[in-house]
Amino acid sequence: MIKLEKATLKRSLGLWAIVGLGLGYMTPTIVFDTFGIVSNETNGVVPLAYLTALVVMLFTAISYGKMVQVFPSAGSAYTYTRETMSPLLGFIVGWAALLDYILLPMVNALIIRIYMVSVFPSVPAWIWVVIYVAAVTGLNVWSMGKTSSLNSLLVVFEVVLIAAFIVLAFVKLSQGMGQGTILTTEPLFHSNIHLGAILTGATVVCFSFIGFDAVTMYAEEAVDQKTLPRAIMLTVFIGGAIFFVCGYFAQALFPDVSNFKVTDDTLPEIGLYVGGQFFKLVFLAGAFAATVASGLASHASVSRLLFVMGRNGVLPKKLFSYVHPKFRTPAFNVILVGVVSLLAIAPSLELISSFINFGALIAFTFVNLSVIAHFVFRHKKYKTGKDIFSYIIMPILGAGTTGILWYNLQADALIGGLVWVAIGLIYLMFQTRFFRVKIADFAFDDAEKSSAL
Repeated sequence: MIKLEKATLKRSLGLWAIVGLGLGYMTPTIVFDTFGIVSNETNGVVPLAYLTALVVMLFTAISYGKMVQVFPSAGSAYTYTRETMSPLLGFIVGWAALLDYILLPMVNALIIRIYMVSVFPSVPAWIWVVIYVAAVTGLNVWSMGKTSSLNSLLVVFEVVLIAAFIVLAFVKLSQGMGQGTILTTEPLFHSNIHLGAILTGATVVCFSFIGFDAVTMYAEEAVDQKTLPRAIMLTVFIGGAIFFVCGYFAQALFPDVSNFKVTDDTLPEIGLYVGGQFFKLVFLAGAFAATVASGLASHASVSRLLFVMGRNGVLPKKLFSYVHPKFRTPAFNVILVGVVSLLAIAPSLELISSFINFGALIAFTFVNLSVIAHFVFRHKKYKTGKDIFSYIIMPILGAGTTGILWYNLQADALIGGLVWVAIGLIYLMFQTRFFRVKIADFAFDDAEKSSAL
């Protein structure tokens, strides 16, 4: 007889499957949606904003790569903070990160609803939300492998369409559209650019990179855990390259946004101007596929975070640490995320969408601090120049550059995030009887810990 509590997550994900999940989470086509906004913010140097954001994200990605080798658990920033600083602080970081992870599937459901209503305006909006959420939830319960396979197909479709855009942009530039030349420095530098504008634009596009951190959530489902650091860096570099190249060609084609009727979401018009009505429809199909891919990946990621928090006992263990004995997926968590995603039936989620940034920044900041806490304070890795550079300077740069994003965080997102953290603290006080009872510790198997200290 199978004991439900002994069931474990299934190791079924190879390197490229994990990278595909990370890219799916990042939604590469978002570069076209936000092009008008970023072009306005930066005075027409969108690719430079992405390049700046890539540099900022690399420091934090390197820190994620270090920590996932030491703690090969699905908990990501929550686990790293918990194990290097304190279980109480780890809970707060995990709780804050939940705001990022649990809201993104809901936002994806909202975007799908908007797409479908625009095509079928006579059909009630709630029907599309229910159908989409049911499909994504069912697939995530059934199999992580199947989720990954469908995600990979959708990501490939996105990449093919992005390649088609580049080819069409090449032709249009050759014919004199925009800058009228393929090789131009105008999208990267011109007399009207300012450092402040570039940093503001970089702050906006940095959140396009959210997803590389979610790669660490699949640590316990990776066929080989040693591939996780490579998967993180590949996700950042591939995603960054796509953003930069697409941003370059889009900016070369559209030196300013005067041709766009709607600058808040320029993807449809970019498709129209570059390839005509047919390509516009195909481009929209790609955006739809990108949203579904992001929905699949984000749904899977938050389910794993809830699973680890349940396994550690900071959430009700019987429910949140449950693994389906046949499918070997955290079925309760997947279904719970699906139920929360149904809130996308509501008419507007603009404010909720902005809260995502708060949770992501909490995670980014504490992953960098975890590197210092683990390697410097616990293992005294500060006696050589290499150690100082790797375990002090690099994570400080990661935390410092993340601070730039904190400075530019919307006031509504900051207030809402602090309210969410306050709720978590109240829950934590209830669980620990005002901190008189210790949070149950999850004991890592020594064999799972990295020897690369």
